[in-house]
Amino acid sequence: MVMGSNSVSNAFFFPVLLLLISFGVSSAQLSSNYYASTCPTALSVIRNVVKNAVVKEHRMGASLLRLHFHDCFVNGCDASVLLDDTTSFTGEKTAGPNKDSLRGFDVIDTIKTQLENVCPGVVSCADILAVTSRDSVVLLGGPTWAVQLGRRDSTAASLSTANSDLPNPFMDLSDLISTFSSKGFTAKEMAALSGSHTIGQAGCTTFRARIYNDTSIDSMFATSLKTNCPSEGGDANLSSLDATTPLIFDNAYFKNLANNKGLLHSDQQLFSGGSTDSLVTTYTTNPAAFYADFASAIVKMGNLGPLTGNSGQIRTNCRKIN
Repeated sequence: MVMGSNSVSNAFFFPVLLLLISFGVSSAQLSSNYYASTCPTALSVIRNVVKNAVVKEHRMGASLLRLHFHDCFVNGCDASVLLDDTTSFTGEKTAGPNKDSLRGFDVIDTIKTQLENVCPGVVSCADILAVTSRDSVVLLGGPTWAVQLGRRDSTAASLSTANSDLPNPFMDLSDLISTFSSKGFTAKEMAALSGSHTIGQAGCTTFRARIYNDTSIDSMFATSLKTNCPSEGGDANLSSLDATTPLIFDNAYFKNLANNKGLLHSDQQLFSGGSTDSLVTTYTTNPAAFYADFASAIVKMGNLGPLTGNSGQIRTNCRKIN
C-alpha cells in the first residue's frame, strides 16, 4: 500500500509522551538549547518544513527518520549521507542499503535554504537530520524527546562503511545483535529502534524471499503480499512495513511480529524464539514502554561520533562540502 497524500488528521497530533532523559559523557558537548542565541527560530523553521512535507506525503516522515539512522550508523552523525557524488568525490548514496531507497533530500534542502536565509552558516546539516527525525515521529503520533544539538558536518564520506555497517533486511537475530552491538547498542535498544518500522515502506526485493520461502510467516499475510510482489518482476513495488496502521507511529509493528506478520525477515527475527521475544511481548501490551525505550535509544544514536568544536564544518549546502 502506498501512503496517500491526504491531510494529516487530528489523530496524528494526540498528546505525546515527553521524555526526560539524562545524558552521559558522550553528549557533554551537545546541548538541547545550542541554537538559543545564535539561531532562536531554527527549531520552528525545521518543524514547519517537516510538517508541510508530512502533510503532503505521510511516507516522508519515515524517510526522514531513516536518513538520520543511515547517517549515524556510518562514521557517526555527521551528515555524510547527504553528500552527492562528484567527479572527484564518492559519497554514500550509492551504497547498497541506500541506493534507490533513501529519500527526503529535497526536504533537507528546503530546510537548509530557509535556515541560511535567517541564520547563515550556523545550523549544521547533521543537526537538521536529528531534528527532522524527532519532528517526523511526533507528527505521526509517536513520542517526543529533547534533541541534543551542536554537531558539525563532515568533509568526507565512506561508501565502503555504508555497505559494511548498515544492517540489512535479510539478517538473522544474531547478526542484528552483533551489528548494533558494534555501535554500542544493547539487544533491547536494537529492538526498540527496529520499532521505527511501524511507519514506512519497503521494496519487493527486500521481502520477496520471505513471502515465498520463509516458513515463519502467516500464510494469509504472505498471500496478500504476493499480488504486489510477484516471484519475478515488480522489484520497485512497495508494501507497508506495518500493514495494520502504516501511517501512525505506534506499537502495531510488535503486535504484527507476535502474529508472524513481520514484513522483513530481519523484523520477524525479533520474535522467532530468541532473546528478544520477551521485549516484543512487552511492547505489544505496553506502548509507553516502547515509546520510552525508543526515545532513549534514538538519543543515544544521535550521540554516535558527533563532530564538535572545530572539527568538520557547517555546510552551506548539505549536498556538498564548502
